Amino acid sequence: MKLEYDVIVVGGGGSGLAAAVSSAENGLEVLVLEKQPILGGTTGIAVGSITAISTALQRKSGIVDSLEAHIEDVGKFAAPAIEARNNDPLRRFFLSQTAHTYDWLVGMGLTFHGPSPEPPNRVPRMHNVIPNAKAYIATLQRRFLSLGGSIYCNAAVKKLIKGSTRVDELEADVAGSTVRFKATRGIVLAAGDYANSKSMITTYKGEEYATVDGINPHAEGDGHRLVREMGGKLVNMDVTWGPEIRFVPPEKKAFVQLLPTGGLAAKFMGLLLPLVPKMVIDMFIKRLLVTWQHPDDGLYAGGAIMINKEGSRFCNEKLSPEREIALAQQPGKVAYILLDERLVDLYATWPRFISTAPEIAYAYVKDYLRMRPDISVAGQNLAEIASARNLPEQNLVRSVEAYNRYATGKEQDPHGRTGDSETLRGNRWVLLGPAKAYFTITEGGASINEDLQVLDDSGAPIEGLYAVGCNGLGGQILFGHGLHIGWAMTSGLLVGRVLGNKLDSG
Repeated sequence: MKLEYDVIVVGGGGSGLAAAVSSAENGLEVLVLEKQPILGGTTGIAVGSITAISTALQRKSGIVDSLEAHIEDVGKFAAPAIEARNNDPLRRFFLSQTAHTYDWLVGMGLTFHGPSPEPPNRVPRMHNVIPNAKAYIATLQRRFLSLGGSIYCNAAVKKLIKGSTRVDELEADVAGSTVRFKATRGIVLAAGDYANSKSMITTYKGEEYATVDGINPHAEGDGHRLVREMGGKLVNMDVTWGPEIRFVPPEKKAFVQLLPTGGLAAKFMGLLLPLVPKMVIDMFIKRLLVTWQHPDDGLYAGGAIMINKEGSRFCNEKLSPEREIALAQQPGKVAYILLDERLVDLYATWPRFISTAPEIAYAYVKDYLRMRPDISVAGQNLAEIASARNLPEQNLVRSVEAYNRYATGKEQDPHGRTGDSETLRGNRWVLLGPAKAYFTITEGGASINEDLQVLDDSGAPIEGLYAVGCNGLGGQILFGHGLHIGWAMTSGLLVGRVLGNKLDSG
């Protein structure tokens, strides 16, 4: 087993593989260590869009865009109090690089469709990879191996080791054995976010959130832990996307996940996509919507209620994040959303929808019943609904009756809900779920400079240590689709060039 490399990358997700490829393209000998049996990380389970400007697809669509407009629009996604904490210079630097990143990815054989609109972006900037984010992983892995790179899976990095002047070694558990590796040029942390780290969520966000799961069960903050152990500074660790309610994913792989991710087949799909009837494209997008997107909050304002596996309500459905915290404490950490006849009719057409990708597509009750029968069931009465999901019928009936007494003003809601006047009734009912409360991704990461070097509490670089992706967010607020994968790819590309320049001048 070879023990010394120019660069060692900790993590085999999107940012790690991008860093590995870029480093190898710049003449470096690179090792990737991934703790899971397969590559992918959170990137591998995403839909796969990246946000970029001044791309060939924008030009083909006649879109005139600018860096200043992009910077202004990105700042509108987060609430003002969160946006105020953004590292403006670093995010400007990132956004200025997106066209280069896009060209680099296309040059490796990836194909994109779009750009698609996403308010508050004033023009379409969202580029969707074909067929989904697994294409990044497959393409980057192929490219890395073709460049002579090395990958060890089932290789969890336990600690970093600092020499006399720099971080240059690490210990990893490789298939059950402790192995010590040396990196002569740099160690790149690319181990993903901490959405499923109970200890970090508790420390930085609060104990009440500890029961909320991360959407990626392996996102345990390994890179963040290594940063702190080396004296690196972590910023914005209390900022998270979520908790939010999402339906559990389907057990079977969707057809889109079986489509080609590279080579001539993917390019052929890209050429054909503009010729595909809109009806087919809409069906394709809606299948993604009913798989990945969260139920819209408007459901609860409209009168929907949530019940647990025991058929009982457990929260004020209108209050977030209180409802997500309460959901995570229910039996099995799951709940269901109940719609009566009135709501089924209301959520059949725009402007009321179950889930959406704004201005792209909307998914309604009928879409869930058709495409996700595993999480949607219809019935003529509560007894049919309860039987279909093995819920206690009497408890479900009592929950609806109690809600109706509140809605008619006969008694207060025990969970503090107010403002409802419509009762739940009718001969058509729909139950959506199971759903869970998830942290989708976390915004905290190491403080870094534009060379992707990890900085200590005084702002000085920790020699030999670099961070990309969610490990190296550097205080950026990246709310909005396509920004996290865009940063993962961009930071990976840049760190390889930085390390390559160090080699050239060394």
